[in-house]
Amino acid sequence: MSSEPQRPGSREVHDYTEEYGYHSDQQSLRLRRGPSRVSNQNQPQFDWSSPHEEEDEEGSSGPPRDLRATPLPMALKRAIRQVQQMQVPVVSSRDSWKRKKAKSLRKLKDCGMGFLSFFSLWSKTLQKIGGNFGGGVQSYFLFLRFLVVLNFVSFLLIAGFVLVPSIVFRSVGAALVNSTGQGACMVYDPNPEGLVVFYNYFLDLLSGTGFMEYSYLFYGYYNNTMVEDKNISYNIPLAYLFTAVFYFVFCLICIIARMGTAARVVVATGSSTVGDYSMIVFTSWDYGCLGDRATKLKQKNIHYQLQVDLEEESIKKRAAALTLSQKIVLYSLRVSMCFVSFGLIIAAFYGIFAATEFSQVKSGQGGILGLFFEYLPSIVITAGNFVVPLLCDQIALIERYSPSTTVIVALLRAVFLRLVSLGVLLFTLWRQITCEGAENTGECKLCQYNHLLYPCWETRVGQEMYKLTLFDFLINIAVLVLVEFPRRMVVDNWSNKLAQWVGRQEFVVPGNVLGLVYGQTVVWTGALFCPLLPLINTLKFILLFYFKKITLFHNCRPALKTFRSTTSTFFFLVVLLFGLGLGTVVMIYSLSEIRPSMGCGPFRFFPSMWSIVPTSFNNLSIITQEFLFFIGSQSFSIPLFALSCVVMCYFVALASVYGKSVALLRAQIKLEGRDKQFLVKQIEMLSRRQQILKQTAGASS
Repeated sequence: MSSEPQRPGSREVHDYTEEYGYHSDQQSLRLRRGPSRVSNQNQPQFDWSSPHEEEDEEGSSGPPRDLRATPLPMALKRAIRQVQQMQVPVVSSRDSWKRKKAKSLRKLKDCGMGFLSFFSLWSKTLQKIGGNFGGGVQSYFLFLRFLVVLNFVSFLLIAGFVLVPSIVFRSVGAALVNSTGQGACMVYDPNPEGLVVFYNYFLDLLSGTGFMEYSYLFYGYYNNTMVEDKNISYNIPLAYLFTAVFYFVFCLICIIARMGTAARVVVATGSSTVGDYSMIVFTSWDYGCLGDRATKLKQKNIHYQLQVDLEEESIKKRAAALTLSQKIVLYSLRVSMCFVSFGLIIAAFYGIFAATEFSQVKSGQGGILGLFFEYLPSIVITAGNFVVPLLCDQIALIERYSPSTTVIVALLRAVFLRLVSLGVLLFTLWRQITCEGAENTGECKLCQYNHLLYPCWETRVGQEMYKLTLFDFLINIAVLVLVEFPRRMVVDNWSNKLAQWVGRQEFVVPGNVLGLVYGQTVVWTGALFCPLLPLINTLKFILLFYFKKITLFHNCRPALKTFRSTTSTFFFLVVLLFGLGLGTVVMIYSLSEIRPSMGCGPFRFFPSMWSIVPTSFNNLSIITQEFLFFIGSQSFSIPLFALSCVVMCYFVALASVYGKSVALLRAQIKLEGRDKQFLVKQIEMLSRRQQILKQTAGASS
């Protein structure tokens, strides 16, 4: 190749790149030492030609370094780009085809990502919420969106394996077991006959009785049929059982996967202010923000994140400055307030227990009074969940925790209240269904459950969960219409000191997250007895999203005390995992211990719901049975357990190595910060000495 004349500015490019250590084999702007017509032939020349030509000459197969990633001044980059645009590169047909292919693939990828983002639920709304109210409030709406998707996918699972086959095969097939059982235990006819007063349909819709009870909404309407044909064979009871089990496994996998994503963020920041500050400064800005509105929202979001870090750091400094006597007073105050909060929670439990027993005794009445007795447990649970958390929030203010710790403590107390209150309701129902655990005495002797009070106890439990879900939704609407909007109108239009002191409400994230966890726990508890409850909860959460969005933008003001969204997001999922655990315990106990109702449901002739599994197993072929026995044997489980232990030990060792590396890097960052502070101090001292010397020299002259 003939030598090129040296262009102006090539020497400056060489000096700058040599200083920062970028050599010719790592950049698209290549430097060459070639023969030149200029007198100074030993100076390296900068090749302004296309980098693809040199790749062919040098045999380099790697992609060229992007000009934007090269550490050069902006003026020099602009000049280089102008020179490159002036030249017409000589490109072979093969390279041209590669370029066109890469460009088309890039466009296809961008179109695909844009198409997927179009179907992403409420992405613009969530960006707007994060910009105006911070990441803490945004984490609530992200959590709500996750639950909407989880419930909808769960409904598709239940509909595909239980609901649709039950509708299709309802008039086809025969009973799985032909046993008749006890005649008194099989009496169950919820379908009313004759004329019904119109308002009774409304009462049935609210209570889940009447026409609602005799539908696919509840357990009792599903048959114990098995379809056997030349082309198809379907076992409705087995599908019902396995779908319920897989539904819980699917929810567990989704929660753990999302917890892993949130945990990576927490580990990356190290739950420290320094790590979080570094992520905010270097990685928080979204360069895809287009327009002034999106830019301002992103700036507000970053402002809220920095505000959280400053508040956390100031509280830590105040806590470190406390004396020993002040710490003793503070910790004794926290312990005493903890006992007070637990006393309130226990009082709420007793009220729920008494209301549930009274409601079950008076449940036979009709009309509005009967509807009140039906909803009495839901009313007491909702009242306790509303009053006790408010008192616990005031107690948390006295305890003087940091904002993030206050959120976690308040959420733990409220979660304990709500989940255990639901457990008290289920315990009261269990006492009445099983005659207080004595299944072979009294009214439970004939059927091993109280068939007189609960001819189809699974449907009755499903009705209670249905009423809790519906009542929780109605309470949210009532609070929005009757409390939040009137409060905002009074505060905005009345200049009284009392109104100004009350002010607009804040969006309390712990209470709202607790409502979501409670509603989802109710769905998990009643999914076995009310298969369409995930669909109802999906519609409820979708409407709740828009209601909360309206009240957030029109009735609420930004919170005075913010909190860290990274730790709160992970903790929300941990609390949700507690709710899944409660629902799993209820499902396992119902499948294995309590006798199914003999007058309804797909398991009416089995001693337990799980009995369908060994019965269906005996009907399998010999080869399939031997394979399943091998999977459950020691010869398969022991090697699998050993392999799992080895893999776990490997990942634990890998995590420990990464943790040590992260700790060393953090220590190096701290040392470099101290070195910089030392250098700054030295520079200040030298500048002061120079000023003193100048002053003395000026005075002497």
